[in-house]
Amino acid sequence: MKHWFKKNVHLKKHADMRTARRHSGKDLTIFSEMTALAIKHQAVNLSQGFPDFAIDNRLKKLLPEATDKDLNQYAPLAGSPLLLDNLVTFNAQRKNPIVISTDEIVVTPGASYGIYCALAAILTPGDEVIVLEPSYDSYVPAIEVNGGTPVFVSLDGDFRPDFAKIRAAVSEKTRAIIVNTPHNPSGTVWTAAYWDLLWDIVKDTEIIVISDEVYDLLCYDGRQFTSAFHHPKLRERTYAVFSFGKMFHATGWKVGYVLASEELTLAFKRVHQYLSFCVNAPAQYALAKYLEVFDAEANTRLLQEKRDFFLSEFSGLPFTVSAKAEGGYFQTLGYESISDLNDEDFAVWLTTEKKVCSIPVSAFYHDQHNTGKVRFCFAKKEETMLEAARLLKNSL
Repeated sequence: MKHWFKKNVHLKKHADMRTARRHSGKDLTIFSEMTALAIKHQAVNLSQGFPDFAIDNRLKKLLPEATDKDLNQYAPLAGSPLLLDNLVTFNAQRKNPIVISTDEIVVTPGASYGIYCALAAILTPGDEVIVLEPSYDSYVPAIEVNGGTPVFVSLDGDFRPDFAKIRAAVSEKTRAIIVNTPHNPSGTVWTAAYWDLLWDIVKDTEIIVISDEVYDLLCYDGRQFTSAFHHPKLRERTYAVFSFGKMFHATGWKVGYVLASEELTLAFKRVHQYLSFCVNAPAQYALAKYLEVFDAEANTRLLQEKRDFFLSEFSGLPFTVSAKAEGGYFQTLGYESISDLNDEDFAVWLTTEKKVCSIPVSAFYHDQHNTGKVRFCFAKKEETMLEAARLLKNSL
């Protein structure tokens, strides 16, 4: 027994020494770091994009209903038939319909997983992926783990795509481009004209578009959401990624779905079946039934009201608003009238000294250069935002 123990201790040490770092991402994401800092300093947390208000009671009740119906075993690879059918109906009933078949859908354990699997399905070592910065922090690690190389292209000063820069970044090695609309952190929304301009760049290539569209239902001030899947040509080259967590404000459920052509869906399934294989069946039932009663327009109004409430309460503070968020959960604010600290240090100072937690926008750039901006989440209860505004009004 002693000999066995010593042998296995040695093997464990050897295994630890051989652990490889597969990506350039941080060991702890900025979102986890700032939330931990908020908890430590008892700050109001407007950093991480999770709502602190209750989900719809009807959705709550559907989860135990699913388990009572004994829907507790594996779901099919692509998703439960009821959820797939209801997603076809839901997308067809949008103001700007997305017409799809069940063969073009895969239900996934979250949107980040969907993006990862899309990359795994198409990348070979040495392939390049264009990343439009600022960008969500999971993109680059997913590219690198799958053998790709990120190529960074900055959005312009208003967080709009610069198509001349995108065209210049395309090479013979370019395999994909990742797009995010509505955009995190800025809240800007892609228009149909943008998709036309992107198609003009990729049409004579084999580039695949991975379109992160998790805030699709949250476009404000009358803006119409336009998916890559709306484009008649791009839809054949696109993985469009969606999130029930963002749709229904149930981020802890970690369920999303991916739209793609039948050919790209088949490639996606080749990877998906050997990772999670499927998504938990009770949640799929609950989400499917909730889609039958969900009011998407009321949902949009709710979050637009929260954005407007946030801006109203922060309006007397010495922050600057370059533009109101056009969509999503977040509002970026400048702080040049408050401090000359870089944005990471400012976010830490605001959390530790003023008790309000945000995210530095530099965290969305690979070189983490100072932007002079921080991102606040307004997908919160009014009392949460009121308390944050009160603390800042009393101390800034």
